[in-house]
Amino acid sequence: MEKLTIATLKAMYRSQKTTPQALIKAIIEKAERDKSLNIWIVPPSLSFIQPYLDGLKDKSPEQYPLWGVPFAIKDNIDLAGVPTTAACPAYAYTPEQSAEVVERLIEAGAIPLGKTNLDQFATGLVGTRSPYGETHNALLPELISGGSSAGSAVAVARGQAVFALGTDTAGSGRVPAALNDLIGYKAAIGDWPIKGVVPACASLDCVTVFTAALEDAYLVDAVARGKRDQDAHNGGGFRFNPPIASGKPRKLLLPKEPLFFYGDFKDAYRSAWDKAVKRLEQCGIPIEYIDSGIFRQVSSILYDGPWIAERWSDLGEFVESHPGGIFPVTEQVLRSSHDRGYDAASVFTALHQLRGYKEQTGALMQDAILVMPTCGGTYTREQVAASPVAANSDMGYYTNHCNLLDLTAIALPSDYAGERLPFGITMFALRGQDHILKGAAAEFMQTDSIELAVCGLHMRGFPLEKQLLECGASFLRPDRTAPCYRLIRLQSNPPKPGLIRSAPGSSIELEVWRIPLHRLGEFIRKVPAPLGLGKIELHNGSEVTGFLCEPYAEPGGEDITRYGGWAAAERSRSQSGEPATG
Repeated sequence: MEKLTIATLKAMYRSQKTTPQALIKAIIEKAERDKSLNIWIVPPSLSFIQPYLDGLKDKSPEQYPLWGVPFAIKDNIDLAGVPTTAACPAYAYTPEQSAEVVERLIEAGAIPLGKTNLDQFATGLVGTRSPYGETHNALLPELISGGSSAGSAVAVARGQAVFALGTDTAGSGRVPAALNDLIGYKAAIGDWPIKGVVPACASLDCVTVFTAALEDAYLVDAVARGKRDQDAHNGGGFRFNPPIASGKPRKLLLPKEPLFFYGDFKDAYRSAWDKAVKRLEQCGIPIEYIDSGIFRQVSSILYDGPWIAERWSDLGEFVESHPGGIFPVTEQVLRSSHDRGYDAASVFTALHQLRGYKEQTGALMQDAILVMPTCGGTYTREQVAASPVAANSDMGYYTNHCNLLDLTAIALPSDYAGERLPFGITMFALRGQDHILKGAAAEFMQTDSIELAVCGLHMRGFPLEKQLLECGASFLRPDRTAPCYRLIRLQSNPPKPGLIRSAPGSSIELEVWRIPLHRLGEFIRKVPAPLGLGKIELHNGSEVTGFLCEPYAEPGGEDITRYGGWAAAERSRSQSGEPATG
């Protein structure tokens, strides 16, 4: 897999490592190679993407925050001129106008790629309830991808989109993030527009985003929250707000009772949760253990209460008029509300009950962040086929309460539960407290990690950057060494630079990344001699861990210190007519 970030892509554009046109061509080829994973309903095609590429010519990369960034769209969200199916061929229609949130992203320079697979009508958390095929997990194809935003998550995890839109009613924008090692962000109800979205449960539906990096989620969030600028001098376009500020919560709230884990991997998930708690303890935010029973009580009224009748009110007429046209499990779920016969009294009883729950959780969570596992386990696709309703119910155990309480949530990757078996946590905040959610998420992502300096093929836009991303690393900043180093081009295949401490020497450009400590060994194993880890002195006098070259390699290498860094040396090599090696 080769996950991409917005910062990486922008660096590749600036250094002319690729162009939007070339990137889309590569994505189309990737989508074809991964066809058996059932990621797409309408796969990427230049037949409808080209006009968006052409539109970039009139936009400046500096002024448009998502310029040239390709994104996938869950197929219950409209893209003008492309069919919307909600994973039901009989329901398909072709909208003349894109959903409001899609329009905002395109206005910011983003490139829509196509429509992704989902649990039909966004009714499911497993990713298997689609006549277009079961979406496979991005890491272990025999496992479920999670749903309902299955294809959107896997598209990002497989490097076929930089970010992707999903929807979330009961966890559909968070469960697939956890199962595919991604960030999954869901704003409070109404913070992102839902015009042009096929309703699943209209009063609770949210559009969400999947990304490989925390900062990408909040950049997309800033665009999605943007307002239409009516000023004629500004062309009446969208106003691009900066990402929300980051704050610190008063405390973290964790369940005090034993948690529910399920499936064949439950013991591994329990161990991964214990590791996540240890990381939370390192965040420097006080932790309070609470009785989380109220959140289970709220969850119970989502599917065992009259809200499920709202799904029938939106789709019941279609179901009745298209016998045999609905995926069997989906029809079973939709009809269950009709069969239970909820009336007006039951609706108001549940509303009054929910109001009491909101008052309690509002007092409990003021200026605080609730933390839970995103999922307590996972299943194989075969296991879900054998027990579709029970397995789906398990997947929503820690997610179903969120939208009923109108919380903001972000799913974050944590330590793996096993080989190619991601585990994640979710942080929840009250409406309007997005800043402390962002701050807590950033603190968690920085715990149990170290800064790592790289100066060659692992930098953004170079071929080995993918090794860092695959180990969960995130770019922090460009930087420079103190003026006491030399840079040589090693006689390796492909050629790579070696940084050697030397007096006299020069200041060399490098990049500083943050990598999870538990993934550092995995990353180092991919780096051959004569390179090894050591301490690098930066221009400000501080030190950072980074890759240094053993002096024995120097005699056979070319001294490229004069260029001040690998990128400049490669540009010079390319301009001289020699093939660049980066």
